[in-house]
Amino acid sequence: MVIVFEMALCWMVLTLVLAAGEMEAASEHSITMSNVNAHYGKTLEMCREEAQISPEIMQEWHHIWDDDFEVVQREIGCAIICMSHKFSLLQDDNRMHHESMFDYIRSFDNGDVLSATVVELFHNCEKQYEDIEDDCSRVTKVMACFKVEAKKAGIAPEVAMIEAVLEKY
Repeated sequence: MVIVFEMALCWMVLTLVLAAGEMEAASEHSITMSNVNAHYGKTLEMCREEAQISPEIMQEWHHIWDDDFEVVQREIGCAIICMSHKFSLLQDDNRMHHESMFDYIRSFDNGDVLSATVVELFHNCEKQYEDIEDDCSRVTKVMACFKVEAKKAGIAPEVAMIEAVLEKY
């Protein structure tokens, strides 16, 4: 009986240690993605006129990762296209440039761990909406998909962290 209890206790401790490790990794991913988003988001003001972004979308941008925010406005896709071009993350057809995106994510602390995952998630989302001809509408759908998939994968940035690191960039 004592041996069974000790084994059960060992399994519980091992499970807690593994769960803590997974939570720490998820937290590291959130920090990295928060830095990526804060850096990327700094180009929004530059794109305001170029992409004809309304003041409402400018305000909403800061809530894009909130759970209750729906990514549906076409203007968001236009903003993402403009911002992505500032970092050479898109090809001429406004689809993701895989190598550039990989390198961009990798340039952040712990980004080397996330870059392949981010590219894969974006690519899978792009494939779902490749038949949408309007670039802004397509990119809006891709972003909405990526937001869901990033949350499922545990790599979505934390809104509070994005705000905290905005000053860094």
